[in-house]
Amino acid sequence: MLYDVSNRRIWFKGEILNVNDAKINILAPTSQFGLNVFEGIPCYWNDEEKLLYAFRLDEHYDRLIRSAKLMQFDLKYTKEDFKKALIDVVKANDYNENLSVRQTLFVDGFGSWASEGPVEMFVAPIPRGKTSAEYNKKGLNCCVTSWRRISEESLSPRVKCGANYINSRVGQREALRNGYDTCIFLNEVGKVAEGPGSCFFMVKGDTLITPRLTDSVLESITRDTIICLAQKELGFNFVERTIDRTELYMADEAFLCGSAMEISPIYTIDRYQIGSGNLGELTKRLHKSYLDCVSGKLENRKNWLTAIK
Repeated sequence: MLYDVSNRRIWFKGEILNVNDAKINILAPTSQFGLNVFEGIPCYWNDEEKLLYAFRLDEHYDRLIRSAKLMQFDLKYTKEDFKKALIDVVKANDYNENLSVRQTLFVDGFGSWASEGPVEMFVAPIPRGKTSAEYNKKGLNCCVTSWRRISEESLSPRVKCGANYINSRVGQREALRNGYDTCIFLNEVGKVAEGPGSCFFMVKGDTLITPRLTDSVLESITRDTIICLAQKELGFNFVERTIDRTELYMADEAFLCGSAMEISPIYTIDRYQIGSGNLGELTKRLHKSYLDCVSGKLENRKNWLTAIK
């Protein structure tokens, strides 16, 4: 790492700059209305190979393009542009540690919330240990928030856009005010959806369960990875179905997951202890398998990795 976090280099409108020199117009639609779409891309250092790997880059960029399409952005960048910008800025910082990389397409200029462009981009890597505190907890005490998750009838959680995260914010702020680490959202019909910026899984007996994608859930790449590892690498029973609120309190294990937080076990929900109140065995095995996968230690999953060199 060549620079400290406050002076790290980011890719901004085609240039690599000190983060303090990247300026955005305060009247741009991204500043006024949160008109942007983004990805949080995890990169993991393999110390044996002395190599940094970006995880499931193609899938992240496919989703970024789908988000831009749903928001009707006038997109000028290609997947190759995305990839080159990420590699160039990571190399410019000379990182050899685990990273979280924010890659954002935003509407610049002097338009309104209805503008299609001009669309610009920034790519900002940060060491994982320097990300938000809620992404670095060993275990979570959760509440079910009184706020409902956004839905297809209002603003689809399928779109990974900045404005969607205000819904996550109100739930998270309520949880913090009431002494919890984070929250779980119910959807508009009162069924379990997901956490703020994270997907929900629980274990009942020997079965791993998660809500359906049509239950107001982001099409999460971490979620898809966990399902694949659970079924194909670990041989777990898996079910994707609607989950009732009271099932949360009777779960044997539960966890939230996402690119930023990886897999974080849930100790309690609304003060109900989940299982032993500690990291459960299936969650522990899944987390190890996930870390082996993202760092290049699962040979048959190396097709998910892009070496940054």
